[in-house]
Amino acid sequence: MASDHSTTDIADPDAQPAPESQKEFDGKGGNPASHGKAPDGGLAAWLMVLGGFCVMFSSFGWINSIGTFQAFYQRDLLREYSPSAIAWIPSLQIFFMYAMSPVVGRLQDQYGPRYLVIVGSFLHVFGLMMTSISTKYYQILLSQGVCSAIGVSVIFQPAVSSLPSWFDKKRGAAYGLMSIGSSIGGIIFPIMMNRLIDEVGFGWAMRIAAFMILFLLAISCLTIRSRVPPSPRPLSRDALAQPFRDVKMILLTVGFVLLTFGVFIPIDYLVVEAITEGMKPDLAQYLIAMLNAGSIFGRGSAGFLADRFGTYNIFTLVCYLAGILILALWIPATSNAAIVVFAILFGFSSGAYVALSAALVAAISPFPQIGYRIGLIFLSSSVSGLTTNPIAGAILDHDNGSYVGMKVFAGVLLIAGTTLVFGARLYQTGPKLLAKF
Repeated sequence: MASDHSTTDIADPDAQPAPESQKEFDGKGGNPASHGKAPDGGLAAWLMVLGGFCVMFSSFGWINSIGTFQAFYQRDLLREYSPSAIAWIPSLQIFFMYAMSPVVGRLQDQYGPRYLVIVGSFLHVFGLMMTSISTKYYQILLSQGVCSAIGVSVIFQPAVSSLPSWFDKKRGAAYGLMSIGSSIGGIIFPIMMNRLIDEVGFGWAMRIAAFMILFLLAISCLTIRSRVPPSPRPLSRDALAQPFRDVKMILLTVGFVLLTFGVFIPIDYLVVEAITEGMKPDLAQYLIAMLNAGSIFGRGSAGFLADRFGTYNIFTLVCYLAGILILALWIPATSNAAIVVFAILFGFSSGAYVALSAALVAAISPFPQIGYRIGLIFLSSSVSGLTTNPIAGAILDHDNGSYVGMKVFAGVLLIAGTTLVFGARLYQTGPKLLAKF
């Protein structure tokens, strides 16, 4: 235990002795040490960030706009269905995006990112094209909620798992720059879709978005690669079980399960809740874009600050702030100004959830297991991702349309999840509040 609390471990997590389960991965191609230190820059490294930016724009940027579809389906295409039933569409998107992560992560660790990005790009674009010709609930559920979401998972995982081989000291900044893509996508997609649906109809709006995503993912297919060549090896039972014997990994995993409940409820329900409070739809449709505009600064600054003050420290600070904003600002917010301010501030404070999630795992993981462990984090989060919207809808129905209970649920679980992540940091550093980790 003493080594866990040492200054060396805090300053350089990669200096930790590798677990026994890591030894089977070491060897030609599979050991990053045999390829020298991460360059922390250079053309290939920054092209990797560009490719990751395009992936984040097309994946989390698209997912961040699901509040727009929730509102559109409720008032138009699926108006005969309840909000809770419609909420299964975005819930399945979040679920499949996360649930596929261990499989994709394992394939990434074994075979590298290139073919995964190609296959995922096809599935994502194909799912959106099929959504454009869908008119029934089950058709939209399968095409947008399942096919496109699986494609998103298959492109997202290789992007975040490959980056640690290129960056070490600047890893937080690189993740922050990459994750800004999801914020910009979350600004552009809601505005673009609202405008296009009104002007050219739902079908062509989806096709235009799909062609735009296809162009961006073509860039990703050309630029995303791992600096360390894959080394296909069988994964032993001991290596599979090793993350479940790591207390820090357990705390981080359970923390993300709770965090996911809190993060996605405002994204999914902010627009419909604002309209309920009397905001005009012409203004409400821009709330998700405002939220994502705030998250541009949140994700970028979180990445750069993480390199200086510690990834876990910055993540904990801003996620606590996000939970407090839900309880202290969103609950009493009834005026247009208050709701707009909440959208911007919540976007800023919740940005670290995407920007630093993979960096949190990388800081406590042996390199050959990074993809697998990131996959486990997102698989666990898929449970809350799947049930978040239906639970929120059930709370809304139980409270006869009052959003207070739903907001309390989101805020409390966000704070509880952040506390568990901070617990992983304390387990590593001991009770040293100013330690860098």
